[in-house]
Amino acid sequence: MGVPNDASACGAIGPAEIGAYKSAFESLPTNRTALNAVTRTSVKNVAMSRQAVVRSNHTYSHVVKAGAATSQHGSGRCWMFAGLNLFRMKAAESLNLEDFELSQNYPMFWDKLEKSNYFLESILKTVELPTTDRLISYLVSSPIQDGGQWDMFVNLIRKYGVVPKEVMPETESSSATGLMNDRITWKLREYAVILREKAAAGATADALQELKSGMLQEVYRMLCIHLGEPPTEFLWQWRDKDKEFHRDGMLTPHTFLEKHCALDIDSLVCLIHCPQSAKSYNTLYTIDYLGNVVGGDIIRYINVEIDVLKKATAAQIKDGKSVWFGCDVGKSFDRDLGVMDLDLYDFSGVYSLDFGMTKAELLDYGQSLMTHAMVLTGVDIDDEGNSTKWRVENSWGDKGGDKGFMMMTDAWFDKYLYEVVVEKKYVDAELLKLLEGQPTSLPPWDPMGSLAIAE
Repeated sequence: MGVPNDASACGAIGPAEIGAYKSAFESLPTNRTALNAVTRTSVKNVAMSRQAVVRSNHTYSHVVKAGAATSQHGSGRCWMFAGLNLFRMKAAESLNLEDFELSQNYPMFWDKLEKSNYFLESILKTVELPTTDRLISYLVSSPIQDGGQWDMFVNLIRKYGVVPKEVMPETESSSATGLMNDRITWKLREYAVILREKAAAGATADALQELKSGMLQEVYRMLCIHLGEPPTEFLWQWRDKDKEFHRDGMLTPHTFLEKHCALDIDSLVCLIHCPQSAKSYNTLYTIDYLGNVVGGDIIRYINVEIDVLKKATAAQIKDGKSVWFGCDVGKSFDRDLGVMDLDLYDFSGVYSLDFGMTKAELLDYGQSLMTHAMVLTGVDIDDEGNSTKWRVENSWGDKGGDKGFMMMTDAWFDKYLYEVVVEKKYVDAELLKLLEGQPTSLPPWDPMGSLAIAE
């Protein structure tokens, strides 16, 4: 038998404390009501505010034209879907189509291959560190996960272009990535063991690179088996919304991007709002060991006050252009209703407790971070010129909200939105000068280094 806990130990919970807890619980009739309700149904259903539900609606003063809601299925590719959704309607307009969808499987293939190379290069850079080092633990924790950041999306589009969805359609593994990721992750960790052992044995840099090349060939093979072979060129022909037939002939992914998508990546800048005391506003940041393409753009974003970020976002939407953004989607959100509202749930009423913490405290203590990327396609501006709510294009299909489009209150925006990508013309010139300097580096486990990966 185990030894009983010493209830007399300093700070331990003893019979007297448990008795006090029990008496306090039973003294409030509302606790019994809450117990009866929550033991029979989800606490979210019990806490949902009828007032918040009734006042929510999907009407906005400014709306950007968007296509039908897309679905990332059982994958964490939200950042890719959001990135492609930024300009797929430009392709639809170029092709004279009502709607259009770009292949999300295509950039994922290259992202997985590039992440594998990025991981192995990171292993080679850190061969002198013991496996117990925090950085090594971070690197091997999830080398080929689905998530990403804006600059990682930019790297893929620049290097590989885009293709229509029908050219590289979804597969079982692109829509449910778990088993594929598991097998490739196993091999990457195995490769890390081999590279570190060879380096310790005195292998030259050239020999290690040759060894790595063979490893990447094996990863490429696995990706082809799961996702199909990515096209280098394809015959593109279509019939437009007026039933007119068109044929472009053989195109490369870059040719299609340049001819039909009209995306000026260099005109965009990433802004974040991070009020942690350890960081400062009007500062350019990057994240060490976070990326996908070796030799590509590093993560770079400017930390600004929330009003600066919000003003740029609203201005771009009012000009008829969508905005990529990253947020903590799981907070005060109902998927079926498609509502993101700080007042959506009255948890205080259920537990007779207040739930505090500022945005900075949420980040400092691990209660919040960016988990999901979507696209803002509308904003409601009141008669005084203030934003009151935002229209969100998600990538979870068309079942929730307004056919897959969500409503975000302005207060929710302030609390749980962390990152936007806007055109530089909506940002003050003095802030843009920061892009010319060297960014301040943050460790890879910093909350601003989190990846958009929510399914």
